[in-house]
Parts: sequence; C-alpha cells; structure tokens
Amino acid sequence: MKEQDNVSIQLKINGQQRTADVDSRSLLVEAIRDGFDLKGTHIGCLTGDCGACTVIVDGKIAKSCLTLAVSSEGCEITTIEGMATGEVLHPVQQSFWDEYGFQCGYCLPGMLFSSLDLIENNADPDEGEIRQALNGNLCRCTGYQKTVKAVAAAAKSMSSTPVDKMIRKELVEKA
Repeated sequence: MKEQDNVSIQLKINGQQRTADVDSRSLLVEAIRDGFDLKGTHIGCLTGDCGACTVIVDGKIAKSCLTLAVSSEGCEITTIEGMATGEVLHPVQQSFWDEYGFQCGYCLPGMLFSSLDLIENNADPDEGEIRQALNGNLCRCTGYQKTVKAVAAAAKSMSSTPVDKMIRKELVEKA
C-alpha cells in the first residue's frame, strides 16, 4: 500500500491567503475542514446530493465534496464562515434567523449559498423559483416552508438595501 502523498495547496479563503498540507487525494471539503480548520462546511452525502458541503469557488456555488482539493489551488473560496461581515450577519443569514428557516443547521451552507445565488440572479423570485433554487439541498428537520419564506424575505431585504444593491451590481459585473 502506498504511503499518503501530501501536497501543499494555497487558497484564498474568506478573503485571506492560506496554505495547508493535504493528502493529494483529499476532497476540497476535507481540506477546508481539516487543513484550514473551518468546520462550518459539512460532510454529508459525499455524492453532491445534500448540499451540506456547499461553498463559493471563484464566485460560483460548488459542492466541495465533488472537488479534489488540489484542483482548487489558487482559487478564491468563501465558506459559510466568510458569509457574515464580522459580527454582522449577511441579509440572507439574518432572514433565515428571523424567519426560523432552519433548525439544526446541518444543511445551512447549501441553503444559504443557493439562496444567495438565486437572489443575485433574480432579485424578486417567486415561490417556484425559490423551491427550484433550493433543489439539491436536503434538510431532514424542516418542511421547507419556513426556508422558502426566509429566502423571500432575504430577497426583499436585499432589494431594499442600497449597499447590497451596490455589492450585487459589482458581483454581476465581475461575472
């Protein structure tokens, strides 16, 4: 049996340039949790079905259980820990909190990042569009109704906040 092949990878995670030694066969989710010690990204199904491992890679949502860590060398990653600004929750996070859009929180990375992606591309989604955007994120705790309500509230909040409009415009221009 071959010994573990460690490699050094460098990523920009949550705005900070970071380096970690990881097994060359490690998944990105494993590198995030073990190499960079960010435990908010969860290991769920390891098949990309549940969404618990969702992160943003170079501006696009991605299931980190489907990506080898070494293939992300040099990428910019945002994990759930990087969504808030200091102690101030992102409007999507705040809406999930205010509307009781989650219970245990295991599915939260996928729910939040999928919601943010939807709202950035559709400032006024209807219920069907919200449900479609959340497809691919499994929650065992809720009936999804409060989650849908939270996404709608986040969209409304973000469309009425001038700073978020400016940030959203900058993100769209970058893409």
